Amino acid sequence: MERTVIQSLIKWKESADRKPLILNGARQVGKTWLLRRFAQQNYAKEAYIICRKNELVKQLFVQDFDVDRILRGLRAISGVDITPHDTLIILDEVQEVPEILEALKYFCESAPDYHIAVAGSFLGLSLHAGVSYPVGKVNTIHLYPMSFEEFLLAKGEEEAAKLLAQRDYQTTNLLHEKYEDLLRQYYYVGGMPEAVKCYVETGALQQVRHIQLEILHGYDMDFSKHAPQELVARIRLVWQNIPSQLFKENKKFVYGALRKGARANEFELAIQWLVDAGLLYQVRNCTKVALPLDIYADMSAFKLYMVDVGLLGAMVNTDASLVLVQNKIFSEYKGGMTEQYVLQQMKSHGVAPIYYHKSDNSRLEIDFLVQQQGQPLPVEVKAEGNVRANSLSALLSANPSLRSLRYSMLQYWEQGQMTNVPLYAV
Repeated sequence: MERTVIQSLIKWKESADRKPLILNGARQVGKTWLLRRFAQQNYAKEAYIICRKNELVKQLFVQDFDVDRILRGLRAISGVDITPHDTLIILDEVQEVPEILEALKYFCESAPDYHIAVAGSFLGLSLHAGVSYPVGKVNTIHLYPMSFEEFLLAKGEEEAAKLLAQRDYQTTNLLHEKYEDLLRQYYYVGGMPEAVKCYVETGALQQVRHIQLEILHGYDMDFSKHAPQELVARIRLVWQNIPSQLFKENKKFVYGALRKGARANEFELAIQWLVDAGLLYQVRNCTKVALPLDIYADMSAFKLYMVDVGLLGAMVNTDASLVLVQNKIFSEYKGGMTEQYVLQQMKSHGVAPIYYHKSDNSRLEIDFLVQQQGQPLPVEVKAEGNVRANSLSALLSANPSLRSLRYSMLQYWEQGQMTNVPLYAV
């Protein structure tokens, strides 16, 4: 399988001002595989070390930050003659030895010719008191689940992926039914690499679902292992409640849906833990369609989405026939699956910031709001071909210079201020 983010790793390797690399991302999104594949394809040597439950590594980094001493130790532990420029040092599961993160500052300052990359599933969590994060001394790349394009490549649909990358809508319109069928498959399988690999190699739908449920079980176990004990019950409650919040008409997160009388101050830390762990995406409300979007953010109003559309389907036990045989997956669940997919695609393509829009004095709501080429860009998401969008139409009428995107299961076409794009071309 290929990951398009490997191009970002190649740019990192070739950069004149390269710094130590942190590869961030949720558990099971393929961080270890990606770094090792990158090393094998682009370096003469790979020094791969797992830091989890590795006392030698811990002893190496807790003494001091003498880079020469640390390099000698890494050579001894890995059994690799680590040399500048041609060796990639990979330190995996570094969250269990947080001093490694602090040491990256000294690699940047004292050993810039050595290429070092670290990965861990919970690097976004601020759990390590007394450890200094190397601000300004590292490069960071975030890895997400496999995008729809990567799913196509894994299935051997290189030409289909190429047409989407080239935005050849004249041709994709002719292949609309094929793309729609492929998108249905992606809705079921999702982008977790192990599930994609199983599906591509065997087509075994129940085995794919078993893998998804195992990943979800692993996340649940992580709550007890990594989260503060006083937060675990609330983290689980938020996590289990995400599908029901997404599958309602108004997808704004409601604390009262967790339990009667629930308040923000009870669950804010639990939500932030899940966001920092990369398991949830938080999309806040932007009260005005104007730049910069950040200054109009309403911190109290937000939507929560999961890390992966396939895992979302597994949580609610979506039946394979509903997704792959019947044509109901785009209409069921009040568009929640479709919004999840669109957000996931935007994340995988590096779109930031991402908001939704609802003003204080209006009932109208826009699904997503981003900025493109120095302009705000409203994004409307429709699960089917029914594209009536009163909110978007009203917004465009009031702002004649505004451009917008509408994603649906209709083919590509331009319509005044609006560009209609099929969901498989997000």
